[in-house]
Amino acid sequence: MNILFYVRSKQNLLNVKKLGGIEILNYNLYKFFKKNNLTILTNKITNKILGINWDVVISSNDATIFNYVQTKRKILWLHNKLQIEKSIRKKQFFSLIKHKIEAVFVSKYLDNNTSSIYNFTKRIVIPNFLPHEFNDIKINSHIRKKNFIWSVQREKGIHNFLKIWINNIHSSYPDAKLQIFGIKNLKFNKLKRYNIYYHGWVPRSKLIRYYKESAAMVCLGYDETFCLNAIEAMACGLPIISFGKTALKEIIKDNKNGFIINSYNDLNKIVNKIINLNILKRKKIIYQSKQFSNIYQMKNILKHWNNLLFHQ
Repeated sequence: MNILFYVRSKQNLLNVKKLGGIEILNYNLYKFFKKNNLTILTNKITNKILGINWDVVISSNDATIFNYVQTKRKILWLHNKLQIEKSIRKKQFFSLIKHKIEAVFVSKYLDNNTSSIYNFTKRIVIPNFLPHEFNDIKINSHIRKKNFIWSVQREKGIHNFLKIWINNIHSSYPDAKLQIFGIKNLKFNKLKRYNIYYHGWVPRSKLIRYYKESAAMVCLGYDETFCLNAIEAMACGLPIISFGKTALKEIIKDNKNGFIINSYNDLNKIVNKIINLNILKRKKIIYQSKQFSNIYQMKNILKHWNNLLFHQ
């Protein structure tokens, strides 16, 4: 079978260590199917791909590729919301309604919030999967520090959390640390006195080291269509602190692999609760978080992709 994976990106798709979430998902899926098929991963429309009659083209978030390539099946892998006005603005709307497209959504939330006007020939949900670095991670409850993680690349809600950290959490637990990844901040040095550290982008290997020695991740979930970061954190034994909205509602079980809060005022209470968990309760929630993440191991999610491509 000839399979083309297309992802619009400025990254070098073969430089694996530098790839972001959507790119690394495409890369891993491409590598898996490459074993027994003619498979290409690209971020450019070239004569090479235009000269092949493809059996399947899988495109992430971009339907315009279907205007150019010859293929029997068109699969749109939707990671983000695609409202009508957004698809028009990005010049995708007519491509979406012109072609017979199968849609793969990464969550039920995304499926439910994508307009039926697109008239996809098929709508199915296949969750994202863990990058291989997060499979079979050995966790230890005894090396957990009073570290809390923010690694979602969205700033909405972070300023509210920083105020609570500075005014409440830091004063109660001066040795607690907030590690912020994926966001750059020029005021970094001013926040160090409150044990708030901005790291920007870091390799996944470094991120895993921080995850394995931390107590919890904060992922409020204002506009998450899946939140791979949360699953990666769970794979390292981290429970998730969240409002439990959007797609996070599907992956967080309160007091089992995370803590659902109702307002910002609850953040201080939950952080206090996590820091003061006894050894048995800490071990339990670390274990439950790790166990839940196993659902999203690549070998489990690939069964759904394999069924979609070869058993339809």
